[in-house]
Amino acid sequence: MESQLEYHTALAWLEWQVELGADEAIGESPVDRFAVSEPQPAVAPVASPAVKTEEIDPVVEARLAAKRADSLEALRAEMEAFAHCDLRRGARSFVFSDGNPAARLMIVGEAPGRDEDIQGKPFVGRAGQLLDRMFDAIGMGRDHPDANQALYITNILPWRPPQNRDPSPAEMAMMLPFVTRHIELAAPEIVVLMGNISCDGLLGRRGITRLRGQWQEVMGRPALPMFHPAYLLRQPAKKREAWADLLALKARLVR
Repeated sequence: MESQLEYHTALAWLEWQVELGADEAIGESPVDRFAVSEPQPAVAPVASPAVKTEEIDPVVEARLAAKRADSLEALRAEMEAFAHCDLRRGARSFVFSDGNPAARLMIVGEAPGRDEDIQGKPFVGRAGQLLDRMFDAIGMGRDHPDANQALYITNILPWRPPQNRDPSPAEMAMMLPFVTRHIELAAPEIVVLMGNISCDGLLGRRGITRLRGQWQEVMGRPALPMFHPAYLLRQPAKKREAWADLLALKARLVR
């Protein structure tokens, strides 16, 4: 009871002081608030260590990787190990090439499709079957034992884009050093550019309906833009123009 009484008494005194205007507690000894206090040493802010993040340029990395390759086998290994192209994560297969690397004629297509992604070879779907028939008509083929009549085939991209979409400019830019190195190592006499994507990558231009049949130059070699077989499947009437291009190609090869 005594402690209870002391508690209520203390509470009454506190309420009385609050009514008088007391708004803070004070110590047992007085404090001179007008006295000049000694300056406290300034504490220098601790600077957080600078984190250096160097951005990786995929195009520069691709150029270095392509330059390291001194053979087609080494180029394939460098491309398979190239980790900066996100297309590799969604693709089933890495598609490098098909045919005879010693062939006089090298075909550069666009990108693998569904069938190419499954089999790991370029031009094996319906478009690839049409391509084989087209070149068979002029006595050439990817499996021909004679290098003079054989084909060597690759694409601008080695991985299938999702839903067969066109490659983005960034994807093409990082793969182009590999494509040009591929041409250097294979050293064909003539390059065939199949479709708009390959023309865009190696000529810097699109518009296959204007470019087809017009001889160009790629890396010091004659290059002939042609309709992609997939386009011919959608536009059968254009096969006549494709046949004219094949005849021009054959005439160039027999010179």
